Amino acid sequence: MSKLTLYVMSDSIGETGELIARAAAKQFITENYEIRKYPYMNDEEHIRQVLSEAEPGESLVIYTTVLEHIKNLIDTIGYERDIPTIDVMSPPILAIEKLLGYAPKREAGLIRRIDENYFRKVEAVEFAVKYDDGKDPRGIDKADICLIGISRTSKTPLGMYLAHKNFKVVNIPLVPEVNPPEELFKKDRRRVIGLVADPKKLIEIRQERLKALGLRDSANYASVERIQKELEYSMDIMGQVGCEIIDVSSKAIEETAALIIDHMTKQFGDKMF
Repeated sequence: MSKLTLYVMSDSIGETGELIARAAAKQFITENYEIRKYPYMNDEEHIRQVLSEAEPGESLVIYTTVLEHIKNLIDTIGYERDIPTIDVMSPPILAIEKLLGYAPKREAGLIRRIDENYFRKVEAVEFAVKYDDGKDPRGIDKADICLIGISRTSKTPLGMYLAHKNFKVVNIPLVPEVNPPEELFKKDRRRVIGLVADPKKLIEIRQERLKALGLRDSANYASVERIQKELEYSMDIMGQVGCEIIDVSSKAIEETAALIIDHMTKQFGDKMF
């Protein structure tokens, strides 16, 4: 044999087939081989053209596809031209189908969509960190969800939780002495969520926060007067924005997040991202 040519064909990007081809070839003491990868092979004419170049006795076709008509075409051409074809996907799919008792989706590129979902999640988490606590008001324009509220209303943990659900979240603290960024009032109010809490609950949380910082728990930050003033101010801002308001006093982060996701689904459907 002059040179072994491994044809890797896929209905997606072909990474799986290429890895298998390379791993198999490495088991032999030879470097005299070539891997030719052909991704997104869903067109019958293109498949026929590629396989017409394969030489019998020197070529092997390794393919990954969940599309039965593509599988049948590759196998048929391989049989007619005496070129071995290896179907990577069918054995595990058929085994899983037998165990579960129902047919697979047979949708091309599903694993790629899973990868894209993963990268979107990473991007959303990085976004939440970058625009946490009003660090940069420019994040308001880019955000899927904008959380507003006074200190200790769970803005940051809620933003991180929603980021793991793929939402890009910015949170803006509302403080009476500081005017909210202008971008907040220009944001689609359906994407703004106001967070409030019972004053007694906030006192407890803020007192614990002060203790953790080694400060006196009687500081103005945890006083009922201060908290009441902040809450009234935040309600005024939320009224101006016209946003959805959620009382987080007795809710776990997961519960509040579920309410927000439900709100986003009702408002935007599939276009909430």
